[in-house]
Amino acid sequence: MARRVIHLLRQGFPERPDFDGAVSRALLEAAAAGEVSESFRLFVPGRVLAFGVRDTARPAYPAAVAAARQEGFSPVERLAGGRAAVFHEHTLAFAWAIPDPEPRRSIRARFEELAGVVVEALAGLGVDARIGEVPGEYCPGRHSVSHRQRLKLMGVGQRLSRNAAHVGGVIVVGGAQLVNRPLIPVYEALGIPFDPAVTGSLRDIDSTITVEQAAAAVLAEVAARDETVEGGLEARTIRRARELVADHLADGGSARR
Repeated sequence: MARRVIHLLRQGFPERPDFDGAVSRALLEAAAAGEVSESFRLFVPGRVLAFGVRDTARPAYPAAVAAARQEGFSPVERLAGGRAAVFHEHTLAFAWAIPDPEPRRSIRARFEELAGVVVEALAGLGVDARIGEVPGEYCPGRHSVSHRQRLKLMGVGQRLSRNAAHVGGVIVVGGAQLVNRPLIPVYEALGIPFDPAVTGSLRDIDSTITVEQAAAAVLAEVAARDETVEGGLEARTIRRARELVADHLADGGSARR
């Protein structure tokens, strides 16, 4: 069976934290239209608090948006599913856009593949990484990756379109308390229980791990499974993202998508 060809992209926009979600959506649209092939974007984001669709339906959503801003995080409405999650400069964000004429049939397989990539990458860094929800974790999910089922290290969500899928999420390399700082008031406003004690980072396990070491480990694991080609974002992707960015801004109103 021939291996897939995956385009690796490293470009992020930490200076414009509200832009990354729009770029991911532009890549999803292009994949669905058959304009681009499969891509895996891994980047260092700016300070973002990304709300899920269910969060936007909560009566206290405006208060949660205000709480995120108060803590210095740009509130956005996320492309992938799940609950509110935090991205910051000591994390790695990933966005995997996959053309698929029947995306609903492979939802679980994509979750399992991405979680497997992260577990193997972290194992190479000496981390006892395991797949499964940690009781009390933020943005809970059965394909979260943790250290020994005690500290959440990675969260993942998925979004489907007509002919493609997007798998996105975050690996926390450092700054677990920086994740908790906005999440505590945001989850309190939304009325969602979570235990800050189970929020972790790779540096809680090994203080010498850097963001670039973690990125290299993830990309190496992707390359070990499939053929990869490094590249950059196309100009048309950036143009389309500029058109979409307003759809991802969290203004405290109701969901627009």
